[in-house]
Amino acid sequence: MILVDWQIEDWIRRGHIKVEPYDPDLIQPNSLDIRLGSHFVWYVPGDMVIDPFEKETIFAGTEETVADSIVLAPGQFLLGETLESIDLPDDIVASIEGKSSIARLGVELHQTGGWIDAGFRGTITLEMCNVNSRPVRVYAGMAIGQLVFYHTDRAARPYYMKKDAKYINQRQATLSRYHENARRT
Repeated sequence: MILVDWQIEDWIRRGHIKVEPYDPDLIQPNSLDIRLGSHFVWYVPGDMVIDPFEKETIFAGTEETVADSIVLAPGQFLLGETLESIDLPDDIVASIEGKSSIARLGVELHQTGGWIDAGFRGTITLEMCNVNSRPVRVYAGMAIGQLVFYHTDRAARPYYMKKDAKYINQRQATLSRYHENARRT
């Protein structure tokens, strides 16, 4: 079941879903708007191959900044963070979706990582890309996406209990931690 506005507000007010900072004006009929934070990370263009099993290649050739705004060049990919930190209980999952007004400028909010497991805690790393032919400026604090909450059965092993929960309690835009997975041969 997808939570609707009054349910989202009630579950947050009762502390079942935690959102910090919380602004009730961000509640939409079927979602909660989330705002862009101020930390950004990107890969410098080049020929170095990124190997998901090799940590050094994931972290090499990156730059980061904390800024009130940033310009996304055409075709540029960068990681951003949400201003909001969330704490989901064992029986709520969420998906992150881009706002249509931002998508109409050519900015994609997430590539494939739009699912947030029950028991997740932290800020959400946004996988942003500008598919427009023109640069687009985005601002820290602007509503950039929306969280859709789904009520489910209680998870037996919520995200915070998983031994391999690589992004629990993350803060800031976080590079891939795929290298922490066991390599399968």
